[in-house]
Amino acid sequence: MGAILDQFAAECHDILKKDSGRDGLEEVCKKLEKILVNEEFVAEHLGPDQDSRRDILYEDPELGFCIIAHVHQDASGSPPHDHGPSWAIYGQVKGSTEMTEYRLLEKPDGDQPGKVEPVKISLLTPGKAIAYDVGELHSPKREDETRLIRIEGANMDNIKRDSYEVA
Repeated sequence: MGAILDQFAAECHDILKKDSGRDGLEEVCKKLEKILVNEEFVAEHLGPDQDSRRDILYEDPELGFCIIAHVHQDASGSPPHDHGPSWAIYGQVKGSTEMTEYRLLEKPDGDQPGKVEPVKISLLTPGKAIAYDVGELHSPKREDETRLIRIEGANMDNIKRDSYEVA
């Protein structure tokens, strides 16, 4: 890990240890926005030679949160989702991501996806970050290449999540 990432991870740890609720997430967002425009950090972790769709840069051994670099080389998106028992923060480095937030209409039932309706659309542009608390439904949509940092409250690699569809 580089010195900038080390310092950022330590700051996130201290904030989240004190407050892992909405206020803590918003404080981490503000710290992340500074990192997103740090040329040295971006060059090291999201520069032109980076091409991983999911590269875990840091996983906190005590709190379990992860700092992840994402490179999407083409248009991409995800269906409505939450992060199960976790929260997520998205921070844009390059390109733009349309983030749609949803209201739950009907909970998932077994193999049947839950039903949602869109309620808000935000545009993430370079240097901007947005936090989604546990259970907040959202979906990203990207029209071109994007590079971003996402911080997850837990490593989502092995966590099963419910599925949702727009009603």
